[in-house]
Amino acid sequence: MRAERNGHSAARSAALAADPRNGSTPAAAPARVVDLDAAERAAADLLAALGAESDSAHLRETPRRVAQAYAELLTPVPFNATTFPNQEGYDELVLVRDIPFQSLCAHHLLPFYGTAHVAYLPGERIIGLSKLGRVVDLFARDLQLQERLTTQVADWLERRLHPRGVGVIVQAEHLCMSLRGVQKPGALTVTSALRGIVKDDSRTRQEFLSLVAQGR
Repeated sequence: MRAERNGHSAARSAALAADPRNGSTPAAAPARVVDLDAAERAAADLLAALGAESDSAHLRETPRRVAQAYAELLTPVPFNATTFPNQEGYDELVLVRDIPFQSLCAHHLLPFYGTAHVAYLPGERIIGLSKLGRVVDLFARDLQLQERLTTQVADWLERRLHPRGVGVIVQAEHLCMSLRGVQKPGALTVTSALRGIVKDDSRTRQEFLSLVAQGR
């Protein structure tokens, strides 16, 4: 069991050490080290504090499962963000719409999930379409605020591609709003981050918003 945990932690640390979240491919970033043994003990203490019957057959392995689940949810998956010269001189928006994602609310440790719409206006470099989805996942695997997730994706694209413009819209349901507190299931939070021409030029901004809205 301990060897499995140590292996999991080592793999996680290695993945974080090669983390491209700062715009490089891959790049060093501060590693979050997960102590699965300590996390399991903390989960067991939480269950006990909540009055759960820890000797129940259904709860006996729950602390271990909780620790491993959070470690997985908080482990970003590194990737090679290869860019290419814009040899065709493409100068219109590139948009990938309805990218599904899930993340964890930094305030309550409850999930929030939804879709992201990511666009950029190419300059001299372009990037593979699948990488726009990977960038969303890269930042979603963290204890997050939706506002920060949105700006992180936009800033990463700016740093990596130096495009003429960037547009990111994120729509998500937060379980901390759906299951507790105000208890409004189905309510969506929408955040946006606009950069360059997409922000400054009203026609380009409207084109981006119209493309996102198509099919709705």
